[in-house]
Amino acid sequence: MRIYASLLLCCFVNLSPAQMSSGPKNGYLIVAGGGALGADIAARFMELAGGPDSSIVLIPTAGGKDTYGGNSPDNKFLKDAGFRHITVLHTNDRKVADSKKFVDPIRHARAVWISGGRQWHLADSYLNTRTQKELFSLLNRGGVIGGSSAGASIQASYMVRGSREGNQIMMAKGYETGFGFLKNIAVDQHLLTRKREKDMLEVVKAHPDLLGIGIDERTAIVVHGEDFQVIGPSKVAIYVSGAEMYFLSAGDRFDMKRRTKL
Repeated sequence: MRIYASLLLCCFVNLSPAQMSSGPKNGYLIVAGGGALGADIAARFMELAGGPDSSIVLIPTAGGKDTYGGNSPDNKFLKDAGFRHITVLHTNDRKVADSKKFVDPIRHARAVWISGGRQWHLADSYLNTRTQKELFSLLNRGGVIGGSSAGASIQASYMVRGSREGNQIMMAKGYETGFGFLKNIAVDQHLLTRKREKDMLEVVKAHPDLLGIGIDERTAIVVHGEDFQVIGPSKVAIYVSGAEMYFLSAGDRFDMKRRTKL
């Protein structure tokens, strides 16, 4: 661990303030690796959202459908967690996503959950629209945004697996920009389940300023400010240019700014 720490600190010294990695200063993120999420992740989202009577927005757009009812798996996940007031928010039309009427539920929400699927659907619909701005506003007022699988990768500033052609392509021209709730970070998901442990290495090699985070299924990181904590039964991988990949487990904390385990 001392070897890892020295390598990571070396990388940290060479970063300018603009290149340092971080999460929201006021709000929280739950970034989950996909699969069947457990009660521990649901309970933490509930706690950060303010309880079962809080207003929750579910964004299922990554699934790629034209319309969504109330029977999506993630809607069930939220209902099973105990939430009583869930609004499903979806559009494939950027003009709609950029309208005041569409984003009104986000303005009155304490929490947003972004479902899995393909993250390019989320980028096409919401990137650089009023919807994205209101999501940042929710975080600024202390709210929480959670997401799993595609809903995890989209939260990063650099979006991996964004190609329309297939999710095997890590760096897809035109689809490399995420929502940016996580600054100077790339997030991969389904890490061990789909044997993706080495896939992030090419990303941090091509973009040495990025912090790469890989998250396995049923596992998540809870982000606030400059650090995060791991929850769930599996592993989270850390990738930094110039250092070897290594894993974190449940309960571990990580300093994203200094890029070292706490």
